[in-house]
Amino acid sequence: MAEIALSDVRKSYGKTAVIHGIDMDITDGELIVIVGPSGCGKSTLLRMVAGLETITGGQIAIGGRTVNDLEPRERDIAMVFQNYALYPHMSVFDNMAYGLKIQGLPKAEIAERVDQAARMLQLEPYLKRKPRQLSGGQRQRVAMGRAIVRKPAAFLFDEPLSNLDAKLRVQMRLEIKALQRDLGVTALYVTHDQVEAMTLADRMIVMKDGVAEQIGAPLEVYDRPATTFVAGFIGSPPMNFFKAQSLQNGVVDAVHTVGVRPEHAELCATEAGRIKGEVVFSEALGAETLVHLKTEDGDAAVVRLSGHDTIPSPGEPVALTWDETRRHLFDADGRRVEAAA
Repeated sequence: MAEIALSDVRKSYGKTAVIHGIDMDITDGELIVIVGPSGCGKSTLLRMVAGLETITGGQIAIGGRTVNDLEPRERDIAMVFQNYALYPHMSVFDNMAYGLKIQGLPKAEIAERVDQAARMLQLEPYLKRKPRQLSGGQRQRVAMGRAIVRKPAAFLFDEPLSNLDAKLRVQMRLEIKALQRDLGVTALYVTHDQVEAMTLADRMIVMKDGVAEQIGAPLEVYDRPATTFVAGFIGSPPMNFFKAQSLQNGVVDAVHTVGVRPEHAELCATEAGRIKGEVVFSEALGAETLVHLKTEDGDAAVVRLSGHDTIPSPGEPVALTWDETRRHLFDADGRRVEAAA
């Protein structure tokens, strides 16, 4: 096991900068999720840690050793990809054992490592099968088993669940979290799915356009988003945003953005509300109902209600209000200027 240190890590392709200086110390046994939309640089950052991409500037250290110029095989890491990358002509056992055979380990040790990983991943009944005879979830387990048997210092996961259906994704992310905790191994995990990030991460890096917008524990990021981007990206449905002005001696002093999460917004009589609008449609989800509104300013907003609350009809005039201790305030550049209590 090992800690990973990123110090002002940068990446450019020619004159185009795609990673703009990432700093983070990842402790031994920590699971860090790198999350963000497509094209934000999250996979590029992971590939630099792996040695699959050269870095343009800064330093990457694994276990206290600078690895900038080391080949991937010299970094003591194992990667799990979204496409499994299994050898179709080999059995499950041989796929998991292949890297160990290349290292020249004794057959008895290889068999012991593979059997141990197979028990951990519930793959024992499938060791003689070929990948084509397995489900998507089983193939992903084989890919993880191949990484586990190597006993690396760190695991790197690049969108490993993106090829699975929704139900299997939920199951597999729980298994990955339990597996990482049981092994006590350091892990970097890339995803575009913010729910996946919230449920897996000890801490997360929220990225936008090659910049780490915020680094922190999931609930810290959710409760105290550093920017409007983070506030809108983390959370489903995303945070509502409304424009507001502050006055000084009757003159506009500053323009701010007020953010209110759907679960902290309340519907009220039009004369008592802070924001007026009308209902567009509602989504009844069972335990909760999401009421979608259009404000007088033409903005969209969402209120999360209990599934048993009285739900207003489409076209009905309504107003929004909220507890001031639960709202978020951002400046004109989208930076947090005031924490919610």
